Amino acid sequence: MQPFSIPVQITLQGSRRRQGRTAFPVSGKKREDYSDGDPLDVHKSLPSSAGEDRAMMLGFATMGFSVLMFFLLGTTILKPFMLSIRREESTCTAILTDIMDDWLDCAFTCGVHCRGQGKYPCLRVFVNLTHSGQKALLHYNEEAVQINPKCFYTPKCHQDRNDLLNSALDIKEFFDHKNGTPFSCFYSPASQSEDVILIKKYDQMAIFHCLFWPSLTLLGGALIVGMVRLTQHLSLLCEKYSTVVRDEVGGKVPYIEQHQFKLCSMRRSKGRAEKS
Repeated sequence: MQPFSIPVQITLQGSRRRQGRTAFPVSGKKREDYSDGDPLDVHKSLPSSAGEDRAMMLGFATMGFSVLMFFLLGTTILKPFMLSIRREESTCTAILTDIMDDWLDCAFTCGVHCRGQGKYPCLRVFVNLTHSGQKALLHYNEEAVQINPKCFYTPKCHQDRNDLLNSALDIKEFFDHKNGTPFSCFYSPASQSEDVILIKKYDQMAIFHCLFWPSLTLLGGALIVGMVRLTQHLSLLCEKYSTVVRDEVGGKVPYIEQHQFKLCSMRRSKGRAEKS
């Protein structure tokens, strides 16, 4: 059994020598790689996943939709509200309600290539402002004043004259029952005109909703984009930290092998000295 122990021992010693030789260049190579710069600069960015790309697109689409909402609501509600006459609330009392004998002309559509002409009754409601005692002409809202300042409202034009007349008579009957009963109305203190409106088309609550919901949508889109960017940044930091840890562990392994090779060499030299 003794002749077989010598080749095995030589083979083991040869493998240890080869490991010791390869240990030196590996450690030196790592020093050369990191001597020029910081290992943290190796990974500049990480490729984004499909989910992150979709989330970014959703965030930017949400912000774009909010900007579109700002534009549409600003042109349809905010701009007319800012340009409208400032009105204050007061109380009015109906004193006279009548329908003019001469009906007013209007136009309506009866199809894609069909246009028709019609007439509608002009209902007038005269009220008395309680705070000043001034007689004024009542309108339904600001839009009714701009369309026709002579009538209480402008109905939807169509060919059925009886339907238009019945609608006007119903409104006239409503104000006739309110004769002498005060109700809220809005007047313009800066204007000399005798126009008073019954309700405001765009009040403070409507303006609040026009600003709140687009702002909330814009904030939601910005949060989505910000969270995705934060996740990518944290992933990059985690990858850099993992790279540093792997490099430190990889640098310690050749040093341990080199130390073991030195110990084996010292033991062999001591054994030879004792034999001699």
